[in-house]
Amino acid sequence: MPAPVLLVEDDPLLLKRLTSLMLRMGYAEVDLMAANSLAAARPLLERMGAHGPGLALVDLGLPDGNGCDLISEMRDTFAQLPIMVVSAWSSQDSILAALRAGASGYVCKERDDFEVTLSIRGAVRGAVHIEPPIARHILDALEQVRPQSRAALSNVERQVLDRVIDGLSHREIAAQLLLERTDVERHIRDVCTKFHIGARAMPPRLQ
Repeated sequence: MPAPVLLVEDDPLLLKRLTSLMLRMGYAEVDLMAANSLAAARPLLERMGAHGPGLALVDLGLPDGNGCDLISEMRDTFAQLPIMVVSAWSSQDSILAALRAGASGYVCKERDDFEVTLSIRGAVRGAVHIEPPIARHILDALEQVRPQSRAALSNVERQVLDRVIDGLSHREIAAQLLLERTDVERHIRDVCTKFHIGARAMPPRLQ
């Protein structure tokens, strides 16, 4: 797993939880750099130098602003950096804003430790974790603008999205569809690539 890890979280309990998850994933405490605000995170990034962090976990609701601003700054500087949002905000607008800013994925704090851990590992591998509002957004956009464009989704991609909408975790989707979890991640990544989810400039049909 890439190091160091930047943890940007102002809730002490969640920061403790994330720290514990990172340690269980094999990181040492010296690999973890925590900040509770945008103002605290930026000097840490400067100290990391040109290579930056190996992984960043960012909350959105910070005391001095929105984590999307920091995500955008990091994406501009570190193009390949895996940036995972771990947040209580679960609205379509907040998730889309984070993905547009350059987040690699988005997982809600309500997910259990195992699912959060798998989502983080997936982000490092290049997978994209999306929550139900984004899957619903994709299908609604296809229906409203060009109903025939639903054919752009394969049958299995549609099945995966339907189950994301239902709130199933990736491992639950894999079990239902008799797939490997990595296959589920691949299908979600392919859908996001098709419809530019996560890109800075999203096409009109998904605005």
